[in-house]
Parts: sequence; C-alpha cells; structure tokens
Amino acid sequence: MDPTTLSAYRQRIETDLRANILPFWMEHVADGERGTFHAELSHELVVDDSKPRGALLSARILWTYAAAFRVYGGADLRAMADFAYADLIGRFADEQHGGFYWSIHPDGSPERTRKQVYGQAFAIYALTEYHRATAGAEPLRRAQDVFERLEKHAKDPARGGYFEAFGANWSSIADMRLSDVDQNVPKSQNTLLHVMEAYTNLLRVWPNDRVRSALHALVVTMVDHVVHPEAFHLGLFFQADWTPTSQRISYGHDIEAAWLLWEAAQALDDEALRARLLPIVMKIAEVTLAEGVDADGAIFNEGGPTGVTDDSKEWWPQAEGVVGFINAAQLSGDDRYLAAAFRLWDFIEARLIDPQGGEWFRGVKRNGEIITTFEKVGFWKCPYHNGRAAMEAIARLNALGAW
Repeated sequence: MDPTTLSAYRQRIETDLRANILPFWMEHVADGERGTFHAELSHELVVDDSKPRGALLSARILWTYAAAFRVYGGADLRAMADFAYADLIGRFADEQHGGFYWSIHPDGSPERTRKQVYGQAFAIYALTEYHRATAGAEPLRRAQDVFERLEKHAKDPARGGYFEAFGANWSSIADMRLSDVDQNVPKSQNTLLHVMEAYTNLLRVWPNDRVRSALHALVVTMVDHVVHPEAFHLGLFFQADWTPTSQRISYGHDIEAAWLLWEAAQALDDEALRARLLPIVMKIAEVTLAEGVDADGAIFNEGGPTGVTDDSKEWWPQAEGVVGFINAAQLSGDDRYLAAAFRLWDFIEARLIDPQGGEWFRGVKRNGEIITTFEKVGFWKCPYHNGRAAMEAIARLNALGAW
C-alpha cells in the first residue's frame, strides 16, 4: 500500500489517541479530590459512584498511561500512571494473601475478595508496563509475586492452562464465573488469553527461565486446546480436561488472540514456535475477515456454528481488529488485511468516536444506532483496548512506512 495512505491513517489514529482518548480519562474519570477513579459514567457522562468498582478499571488505566508515558513522555501522562498505580495498590492489593481483590465498595472497602485469575493477569500486565515506563523496582516485585502465586495456586500441572478463580486465600470456590454472561467452568479462553498477554510483558522485563517456560507452555496449550484445528475460532469455555462446553464464537477474541499469540512467540524468540504459529495466526485472521466482518467493515460481536448470533458492534472488537489485521498484513504482505484495518478505522471514526462527549461509545447496533444504555466508563469499559490499539497501530504503520 502506498506510503501516503499509511501516513494518513497513522496520523488520524494518533490524533484520536492524543487529543481524545488520553485527555478524556484524565479530565472525566480521575477524581483528584477523593484520590481515586469514578466507578461509572453514563452515555451522557453522568457520574455514578454508587456502584462497586473493579480492579480491572484501575489496572487497565495504569497500563494505558504507563504505555503512553513510555512512548511519548510528558508529566501529565506520568502523573496519571502514578495516580492509577496508587489506586490499584492502595485499594485492591491483598497484602495478607497476595494478589488483588476483584472489586471494592463505594467506600473503598473490599467487596469481592475473590482472586479471579483474569484480574491477576491484568495486574501483572499493568505493573510490568509501569515498570517498563518508570524502571520502578516495586511494581516489578509485585508483578513477580502475582506470577509466583498463579504458578503455585492456579496452574493445572497435569493438563495445562490455568483455573478461573479462587477465594481470597486461594482456596477453591464453587462459582468461578468471570461475569454473568460466562459459564461456571474451570477454564476459559478469556482468562488464558490474558494470562498469556501478561506473561509476555513480564518476560520482557524479567527474562526468567520459569516465566519463559510458563509462557511457552501456555502458548502451546492455546494452540493445542483452545484454537479449533479446522474452524480456526477459539473455544470459549472448557472443563478441566479441555472438553469444550460452548459453541459460541467471539470474533473479537479471535482476532485479538491472533496478534497476541504472535507477540508471545516474538517475546520468546523461539523460531520453531514462530514456524508453528504463523499459519495458525494467519488462518485466524483470514477466518475472522471472512466470517466476522460486516459489509461496513466492522466486526460482529458473536457467532455460532450457523453464523452471526449477535450483530451489535462493541468498541473493543473493532480496536483489536485494527491491530490484528495490521499484524496479518505485516506477516503476509497481503494488502487485503491493511484494507480491512483501515475500513475498520473508518467505521470507528464514523460510528464509535464521540465528537461531543469524547472517547468512544461502548457499542452500536448493526444499523449504526448508538446503544445509549451502554456506559461510557465502567467496570469493563476502559481505555486499554482502544488506547493500546492506537499505540500498536501507530508503531506498526511507522514500521510499514519506514518513515
């Protein structure tokens, strides 16, 4: 693709990151008076601090602003990262049993003290990025501690992978679900994907043989048990022995996994693993483009064996699709994937970016109508997907254009 087009999209994406996404969370979500973050902002930016707040929001804000500070510098980005770190540690860290609580009450006291492995993974991801950005020893020490606890309590040494959730003291619990829409089963694609993502970043800052071994084993487990060998979708839920318990397809997780698997192989610098993964991640991208993308270029929310089952278009699959398709273009040299990424960005600009209120809407119906019942900020709605997508896209388009 011609350099002019690459440069134009890079500039559009960077403008959204620096003039829209990053300022929004500093202006609207950080509550300087209370020294914390608002729990929720509605579609119309009405604050609701009466709801529990999750560690995910603080961890994902921390990752985003640490990464932005690492890339751009700037006292404001550093201050926001510091603010998020203080919030995550001061309100969610379990200093008695290790790891991080899942959520807190509005008064700051622990609400759900369970150790959701998904949440521990995001803590590692955020803490390691903060260490990358600031070289602080304490964030890395805390990330290492969570890694050790996951390896001790959550890992399945016999069959591979990691179990879903535990009590505050890492004891077994009956209800392991990540959310109300998830199945109560021992293992899930979503948790495994984000443990892999976290361990990839941990290896970057702590080239430890145990981290390397754990990450390699998890990548192999993902390929052997989570990626369907013929359909090239990721299974979502599993029994402990990897028996699938669902036929649901999440197109956003498929394309996100395609590039995160490759990132893990790159961090491991394992040529044999790269050779095994290359056709798999390319096939995932190909299938996502063929089955999960609408005529307007956007990615559907979910599907099943017979096709699309949820034709809404949430913000995060679009963000992950931009990165996943650019990654596929980098690996293959096929401009079809760049075209898919750019059509996605056109859709994001036309339908998801909020020119009045700022940031992105959480989602739209298939016809482009904004789903106004969705929150702008909340337990799951955060700057990590679109902030990361922007930083990844900028770096990758720079590499493709070689400016």
